Amino acid sequence: MTGTTFHAGILLVAAQREVRRELFDVLDREGHPTIHSARDTTHAAILVEGREPLALIVVVFDGDGRSSSVLCEQLRLLPPCVDAPIIAVLLDDATVKPMQLPTMVGGWLYASQIGTELIPRWQQLRSGKHVPVVESVTPVASLAPVALPPITNDYRFVFEDGDGDWLIVDPITERMVEANPAYVRRSGLANSILASSPLQDILIFETVSLDKALFDADRQWLPCRRKSIRGHETGEANVRRVRHNGRDMLALQFRSSNASARPAASLGVLARLFNAGHDDASVPEAARLLLEEMGLDYFAVWSARPEESSVPVQVVQRWRGEDQHWPGPQLQSSLRLVLNGRTLMHPSDARRLADVDPLIGLLGLRGFVGLPLFDERRSVIGALLAGSRFPFSEPGVVEPVLHCAAAHFAHMLELRRTREQGRAEGLLDALTGLPNRLLFNDRLDTIIREANRTGETFAVLFVDLDRFKFINDTLGHAVGDQVLVAVTQRLRSSVRASDTVARYAGDEFTIVLRHIVKTDDVLRVAEKIVQLMDAPLHLEDGPELQVTASIGVSFFPEDALDAETLLKHADEAMYAAKSMGRNNYRVYDVSPAQEQQNAALKARLRHAEGNGELRVFYQPQINAESEDIVGMEALLRWEHPELGNIGPGFFIPLAEETGLIVSIGEWVLRTACKQAKGWEDRFGLRLRLGVNLSAVQLMQPDLPDVVAAVLEETELDPGLLELEVTESISIKAAPNLMENMQKLHKLGCHIAIDDFGTGAASLDYLRKLPADRIKIDQSFVRNIGVDPDDEAIVRATIEMAHRLKRGVVAEGVEIEQHLQFLRANHCDELQGYLFCRPLPHGTFERLLSERERLLSGQGLTAVPA
Repeated sequence: MTGTTFHAGILLVAAQREVRRELFDVLDREGHPTIHSARDTTHAAILVEGREPLALIVVVFDGDGRSSSVLCEQLRLLPPCVDAPIIAVLLDDATVKPMQLPTMVGGWLYASQIGTELIPRWQQLRSGKHVPVVESVTPVASLAPVALPPITNDYRFVFEDGDGDWLIVDPITERMVEANPAYVRRSGLANSILASSPLQDILIFETVSLDKALFDADRQWLPCRRKSIRGHETGEANVRRVRHNGRDMLALQFRSSNASARPAASLGVLARLFNAGHDDASVPEAARLLLEEMGLDYFAVWSARPEESSVPVQVVQRWRGEDQHWPGPQLQSSLRLVLNGRTLMHPSDARRLADVDPLIGLLGLRGFVGLPLFDERRSVIGALLAGSRFPFSEPGVVEPVLHCAAAHFAHMLELRRTREQGRAEGLLDALTGLPNRLLFNDRLDTIIREANRTGETFAVLFVDLDRFKFINDTLGHAVGDQVLVAVTQRLRSSVRASDTVARYAGDEFTIVLRHIVKTDDVLRVAEKIVQLMDAPLHLEDGPELQVTASIGVSFFPEDALDAETLLKHADEAMYAAKSMGRNNYRVYDVSPAQEQQNAALKARLRHAEGNGELRVFYQPQINAESEDIVGMEALLRWEHPELGNIGPGFFIPLAEETGLIVSIGEWVLRTACKQAKGWEDRFGLRLRLGVNLSAVQLMQPDLPDVVAAVLEETELDPGLLELEVTESISIKAAPNLMENMQKLHKLGCHIAIDDFGTGAASLDYLRKLPADRIKIDQSFVRNIGVDPDDEAIVRATIEMAHRLKRGVVAEGVEIEQHLQFLRANHCDELQGYLFCRPLPHGTFERLLSERERLLSGQGLTAVPA
């Protein structure tokens, strides 16, 4: 390939993550520097936006191929994809035939051939060969005409499908012309060796001579022995006539006597493996079973915690050979790749790794598999390595068995880590032992994915304790904690083991009820919880308390198809239950009662500011390298005197519907700027203040005048004010937006694009708005360590923003793994619960005072913003 082609980009499009990874690995091993991996057309369009013309497109076809054919047509509309050759990969379950592929597809292969055929097919496409698998041979005289069975012309698809072991034989020279990939894998003999050997040395027929078997070519199965890297393998073969490159040739198929036994044996291995249990004591026996029954020479399982940068620990290792001086894990490049999430599949060509991995060379492995071990959050917690000194004779059997074994060992390692850590640190609530909000959200996302696949119906319950703040204020937080523990026990006793109960925040609990048959089943559970909560609580050495709860219920898929909306609707229903007297439950329903409640809240919201019910909280923004505070976001909260804290996701839409958001937004801006000026005068930190602007505010023609007046009144430096514009607002649909943004920028204010990546106008915003910074939406950050596709989006967003000279803030940073990933990918600033929750102004001021005290005590210098 030319240097230009080598450096041009490659686009992979497949809905199946494992296939994308395998395609990526094959091309990455060839050293191609720019490989775009996309789920669908939309994802592909984002990845190739503004890129140079591509060198290659690989599209995976499944089912009848219709959706993939449409995808190819859509890709051709993207400028970088107009002239790029397309290779189709047919999955095992695809019903589309190669001759049914669209004409724009230049080459094809089966998914089982990705490791061996993808690069050759691309090379042959570039050389102009449309049929990329047939070698040319020197013409020779044809056989004398005799009465023979008809010659077939359609053998190629059978030859290439990877199931049978086939040879194409020249009947004149009695030598092999071509061997299919399955024959090469199972015999362990390269094409060059097979082509240079007389056929009688490769196959020995036991009941007839070679000449007679070739002359008859009657498709009869004849006993024979095949030469292989292990010696000779017994089986049977048949011969038929075919047309090959315009010449009469013979197609010879070999069938090993062990071929039918191997799949049955693999089922026995899996049954024994999973019956052995998941405790540490079962590990040596499981390793021995796999080594012996699957014909392996090497097997090892490693445990690792990449998020902690710890050294991998070997759980078990088996080697069918002499004792070795084993290279350390830091020297085993294959192990490092697998622990980074790469799947390595080398059924016959593992020797190519020997130059970079001393273990492969030391053991002389020809077949090698490396599989990452994932926990339920798709974080890598270990690696499975397996190898053979001979090529895998049945990779189609060995590899699936090893995938199942990887799942088994991953489960074992996760259980071990659970016992060691009491579940992954940071995912359980310390007081109640329940899943916290982060783990609950992750589980809810998983449940939704499963429900989309299985058609399951489930319910989400939002449980809020009535007047819990009064208990904390009058009896103290110690009593409040006892109440929360007692409530936890009651909630757990109300649901099944398959359901999930979590402490979402403070006195808020969430529940998922799985596998719902009838709505009445959920209502009975909600009623049961209300009745249990109504019973008096008897605390140790304390008073008898009456603690009730209000419950909101929403259903999947009737009420919403995503986690955020499901929770929002359950939250709304919970407020409806509170407004109707508390100590009951309500199902989400936009009914007259719900409309009446919304109307009452709208009326109350009109007086919330004057009654002192609105408050501004502040959440710090942290420099990713120094972890020092460099900014803060102002967040609005509503403390209803009867309903308690009302979430902004609920009341902000009400404020926008009534137009109150304009006056409330101005109040937030003035309050936050005044407070920021006070902190700047006291601490001199030059902290940037982020204030959100709603769509309604942005469309107000006097917005720049309002902001200028507030800045003049509070005397805050305009350079310290950053106005955040959510990406979901359409540039075209919002009059005055562009003009207002330009004027605000001229005032000296900064502009940030909030929730970046969730809307359809990301690139449009970056091109047209005078934005100084983008904020990556927390839905992508939350999936770091869970979804490689979202990780790729985060990386691409950071890279794109930096190329455009924009800063990047990541929202929703909640665990150490998020921090390490974002820091490694050069994200500028971070915001989330890992560092600090949103705080009222008094608490935030104490945070700044404590920072000042610590730095002055240690003689450090604050990092400037």
